[in-house]
Amino acid sequence: MTRQVLGFDVGGSSVKAGVVDVEAGRLIGELISAPTPQPSTPAALMPVLSGLVLRLPAAEAAIGVAFPSVVKQGKVRTAANIDASWIGADGASLAAHALGRPALFLNDADAAGVAEVTWGAGRGVMGTVIMLTLGTGIGTALFVDGRLLPNTELGHMELHGMDAEKWASAHVRTILKLDWPAWIERVNDYLASMHALFWPDLFILGGAVSERFAEFAPLLRSEAQIRPAHFAGQAGVIGAAMAAAQQ
Repeated sequence: MTRQVLGFDVGGSSVKAGVVDVEAGRLIGELISAPTPQPSTPAALMPVLSGLVLRLPAAEAAIGVAFPSVVKQGKVRTAANIDASWIGADGASLAAHALGRPALFLNDADAAGVAEVTWGAGRGVMGTVIMLTLGTGIGTALFVDGRLLPNTELGHMELHGMDAEKWASAHVRTILKLDWPAWIERVNDYLASMHALFWPDLFILGGAVSERFAEFAPLLRSEAQIRPAHFAGQAGVIGAAMAAAQQ
């Protein structure tokens, strides 16, 4: 009998959810979503999670929540792209109380990385693997021989006198109306800086833009191998459920 666990992925515009077969690394049924409340305070977000649970089939008691923040022992420590009222909040306890079941909170890029390293583009790869989610910012997840070093936040490393994500994120490409060559030059700058620090064996590029990987892949340059994410927009939900099951 398969193990079925609920996973959630909280983003700036929507909250995604689904039931995950954690032993096969796949969704059971459809990925559903609801708008992220504005402002996205803890009190405003909990009813959204509850409403999504009611729309999904029954699953195991534990749930996993991928969240855009550094998360330490269930507590939210940063708020780069979420409401500042989250800082210091015990997200895991809030979700457990609202949903009446055990909850695990983890960084959203870490969740995506768990899915990709276990069942996706990084499956079976030993050595150092870095998952990059290119979206509003740049999320990162660092793995060594399949083990996660959580909360790396390497999108905030300095590049050209600013946060790297303000130089090379997909959001910057949209705002500045950069074509593929211009934007990938920025991404290559970032990859080179990351490589100089960590010497990864593999970069996995995620985020919505990864679905167009074939269009810009010939422009990418790195001494490390580069692969597109396998799960694309499902990675956070799948990884959050898998992390909750392992907990």
